Amino acid sequence: MSAKDFLVELGTEELPPKALKSLGEAFLAGIEKGLKAAGLTYAAARCYAAPRRLAVQIDQLAVQQPDRTVNLDGPPLQAAFDASGNPTQAALGFAKKCGVDLEQIDKSGPKLKFSQTIAGQPAAGLLPGIVEASLNDLPIPKRMRWAARREEFVRPTQWLVMLFGDDVIDCEILTKKAGRESRGHRFHHPANVRISAPANYLEDLRSAYVLADFAERREIISKRVAELAAEQKGSAIVPADLLDEVTALVEWPVPLVCSFEERFLAVPQEALITTMQDNQKYFCLLDANGKLLPRFITVANVESKAPENIVSGNEKVVRPRLTDAEFFFKQDQKQPLEAFNARLKNVVFQAQLGTVYEKAERVSKLAAYIAARIGGDSTNAARAGILSKCDLATEMVGEFPEMQGIAGYYYATAGGEAKDVALALNEQYMPRGAGAELPSTLTGAAVAVADKLDTLVGIFGIGMLPTGSKDPYALRRAALGVLRILIEKQLDLDLVDTIGVAVAQYGDKVKAEGLSEQVQDFVFDRLRARYEDEGVNVAVYQAVRALKPTAPLDFDQRVQAVQAFRQLPEAEALAAANKRVSNILAKAEGEVPATVNASLFTEAAEKALGSAVAAAESEVAPLAAARDYRAALARLAALRAPVDAFFEEVLVNADDNAVKANRYALLAKLRGLFLGVADISLLG
Repeated sequence: MSAKDFLVELGTEELPPKALKSLGEAFLAGIEKGLKAAGLTYAAARCYAAPRRLAVQIDQLAVQQPDRTVNLDGPPLQAAFDASGNPTQAALGFAKKCGVDLEQIDKSGPKLKFSQTIAGQPAAGLLPGIVEASLNDLPIPKRMRWAARREEFVRPTQWLVMLFGDDVIDCEILTKKAGRESRGHRFHHPANVRISAPANYLEDLRSAYVLADFAERREIISKRVAELAAEQKGSAIVPADLLDEVTALVEWPVPLVCSFEERFLAVPQEALITTMQDNQKYFCLLDANGKLLPRFITVANVESKAPENIVSGNEKVVRPRLTDAEFFFKQDQKQPLEAFNARLKNVVFQAQLGTVYEKAERVSKLAAYIAARIGGDSTNAARAGILSKCDLATEMVGEFPEMQGIAGYYYATAGGEAKDVALALNEQYMPRGAGAELPSTLTGAAVAVADKLDTLVGIFGIGMLPTGSKDPYALRRAALGVLRILIEKQLDLDLVDTIGVAVAQYGDKVKAEGLSEQVQDFVFDRLRARYEDEGVNVAVYQAVRALKPTAPLDFDQRVQAVQAFRQLPEAEALAAANKRVSNILAKAEGEVPATVNASLFTEAAEKALGSAVAAAESEVAPLAAARDYRAALARLAALRAPVDAFFEEVLVNADDNAVKANRYALLAKLRGLFLGVADISLLG
């Protein structure tokens, strides 16, 4: 079957830069979906996206659908005709569904059948509908109308190119009639551009100063920014999202180096970087020590004969923003950081839970409690806690919300606070996302855990539990943050006791009954997803959870040990044996003796297991006490042979009640050894 290249380009006013890449990818996905549904084969497909255009190019697209045969089964003959041979409604309905008279239906088999060969349609007639359907399905949250037309799109359309081979497809989409003329760069080549063939699309536009390929523009910007940064003896900060956004703003990228006055470097560099990235879309430069250079890179959309004018213009634009940041920084330092707490006494944290200052007081006390238990300085933790929310009332954070915590660090440092106290003001918000950085200091860890637990207890305590995707107070993230800090920093904190302290601090502001258990369950439930992401079998998590460990670090150490145990050849048999023992003990009548009487052993296998359990008990107890759970389970794996022999040769429910009770006691001892680490029976 013959094939031709296909090209569609929709020209528009400037498209939303943050959405451009996804719009291009969705346009391609929609067209590919339509082609596959129509049975039109092709060799390759790609999308192009630039500020004023979305395009899709298909290589070697079949010029016609293949013929296809439709086979439909209808009702059985006995249901299709009555006793007199007259057609029933089932037969008539089937014929109507097939679009033919009943005489054309095949009645030779046990069921009515209809077969039809449908001739394939030319691709040229199907493509407009496929393109239009893809455009209608684009992820556009808010569409707009223009002029007096009823059609809607993300931006007003300006032109439409649709070529199939050398031919223009005759159609109209979104108010534009298809042709073969695109448009070049607004300034370098404002005239129309004739697209000679789909395969020449990129080069035809390149000659008109338009780089239609998003990936090509992105690579040019990335490479040139790195080169210019190196020339300035620095490195550029190039966040992926910012690079994508800048790529979506230009058709002909020309990166240029600009500068600002060195006096602005006295302002926290995070504030300068934030305003230059977010407001001006500039790439900032750092020196070898990670300090901000008084330089930045802008990406122009023209190849100017006088680039110094573009540089001067950008320098003029950025100066007021940096001046604002400098002003806020100086204003905030006219009073001690702690003085801002006075403002926070009038700022509500949550209507039922009081003010932000009251939260800081609770965090201060809880952080001191935590620090004392993880080897930190409780005095410094208390100090960091009471200062933890001060910067929320500063001018700097009011203008740059992203500076919360960071501003507090700078102001605390300038005010002579201890280094770990200053660091804790920023570290309290860590980790800021999945896999993000953790606090570097014990004081920071204590404040971070205290802040998150205080929020969890308070919000749960007034019944505002997260539901489905709704979690306005980010409680799931808070719980995961607590777990990451305690586990990854190897901090041994009893979470149950700590949550109890947090609950007590709220007094009658929360409903305390059952609250501590509710928060504990919520936090430890987050571990399940964490372990699933790490490839840990859910049964391993459940085996540990059954014991209700109170410290996340202890919980994790047990999980890692059980995960390693599962790889041992003895694991499966011992898990099954534990399950069997658990079932036997559950059915025990009366109280199982606490001790085992070796003199009551009558069978060789019973004696062997008794000796093995006694030996294991003396060896495993110190290992479990030292939390060397992996070694403990490895030692218990040696019990497989005597356990198997016991169940093969010994009748647990002996006729002699004393012997029977003693065997129950032996099994309880065996089970207790494993329960020192996890409920291994749940692995089966």
